[in-house]
Amino acid sequence: MVLNETKKKKPFKRSPQKPASARVSHEPPKPGLEVRATAAKLLAAAVDRKISLDGMLDLTHGNPAYKTLSDADRALARAILTTALRHLPRLEAAIASLLESPLPEGARALHHVLVVAAAQILHLGVPSHSAVDLAVEQANRDPRNRRFAKLVNAVLRRLVREKEEVLVATASVSPVPDWFRERLVKAYGAVEAERIAEAQLTPPAIDLTVKADPAAWADRLGGRLLPTGSVRLGEFEGSVTALEGFETGEWWVQDVAASIPAKLFGDLSGKRVADLCAAPGGKTAQLIAAGAQVTAVEQSPNRLARLKENLARLGMEAELVGGDLFAYSPDEKLDGVLLDAPCSSTGTTRRHPDVLWTKGVQDIEKLASLQERMLRHAVTLVKSGGIIVFSNCSLDPLEGEELVERVLADTPSLQRRPIDPEDWPGLEEAVTVKGEFRTTPAMLPPSEGFAGGMDGFFASVLSVK
Repeated sequence: MVLNETKKKKPFKRSPQKPASARVSHEPPKPGLEVRATAAKLLAAAVDRKISLDGMLDLTHGNPAYKTLSDADRALARAILTTALRHLPRLEAAIASLLESPLPEGARALHHVLVVAAAQILHLGVPSHSAVDLAVEQANRDPRNRRFAKLVNAVLRRLVREKEEVLVATASVSPVPDWFRERLVKAYGAVEAERIAEAQLTPPAIDLTVKADPAAWADRLGGRLLPTGSVRLGEFEGSVTALEGFETGEWWVQDVAASIPAKLFGDLSGKRVADLCAAPGGKTAQLIAAGAQVTAVEQSPNRLARLKENLARLGMEAELVGGDLFAYSPDEKLDGVLLDAPCSSTGTTRRHPDVLWTKGVQDIEKLASLQERMLRHAVTLVKSGGIIVFSNCSLDPLEGEELVERVLADTPSLQRRPIDPEDWPGLEEAVTVKGEFRTTPAMLPPSEGFAGGMDGFFASVLSVK
């Protein structure tokens, strides 16, 4: 500023200048900045505060910043988040290898900015200059991180230059958290544990359960017929709801592993069966299609409404019961019960990678206790000679094999009905020595044009004497 010295004025005093950390940019955000900032915030919420992505990404009750994004930006935010969570230990190792010294304690916001950028550079094919520039802009706009903007720029530009070397160097880092890797090794051995961990890096394929003639629908949709009778779709653009057969209710989306438990009852023609944790309804629909008279029990009113909508699209009917399954007691004992119990969901991390970061051993123990109570209640609902299929999408034996053994040990009226692996060609390896199902994401190899893998599931068939 130049003062006019020909006029007398009061001495000019500069206002105290705000420190750099307190300045706020009033410039409009760069295109793409908001989606990266949102991804970093949601990543922090999942990893640091153990908040489920499903809730945050819900378009009705989810995160406000996420809901305000465009459809395209929401898709990008989801891609960044799921990729970052799948590869998190390796991304963190990559960043650490490029830092001269660790980030300051408490610099978690900066950490998440770097992880979001690294996920784009290493795995998403986003233009590198865009990922770097927007991360630097994020740092500059955050008072906590502004002083690290040059560091962000330097680290990420080096990551771009050394991308291939970094990918090779971090390939030996387990992609799952330590607590989960330890439980996998204990349950499956070191070699299989590594196969499972690596398989979870691959996003899941889309599998369909078809009402009738799955081979014909596989041809119509250009899909692959799986050993279970499910149809696996190849890569395609657009929405599943736009595919032939959706509007007319000829099929529904259901992972191949999730389709197995309902198939374990055998002939259900005319039999009375309850699905005790029914929503969203895929297994209920299978039971109806198999000829059973189905009662679908669901505690959540919102999920029960979704179940009703799904059955309506499929042109199917069931008796719907809303409420706590522990309060459910039919007038007459049933021929069968399907209990696909709420669990830690560690078998579904290909589609829900936040699970390994929002849950831990205590959650598994708590859920196993709840499942055991549910199974013991289910036994009281079934008549002599009836069948109970107990299942869940956990990879942890505490929620599967060990739980069933405990219930069998002190319930003389209950016995295991072993599954014959010869009845499941192509999935023989999933049938255990004791005759129970145990699938993992490392099973079902890929074929040309089609991804491999399946959710991790446990299922046991029990009969009442």
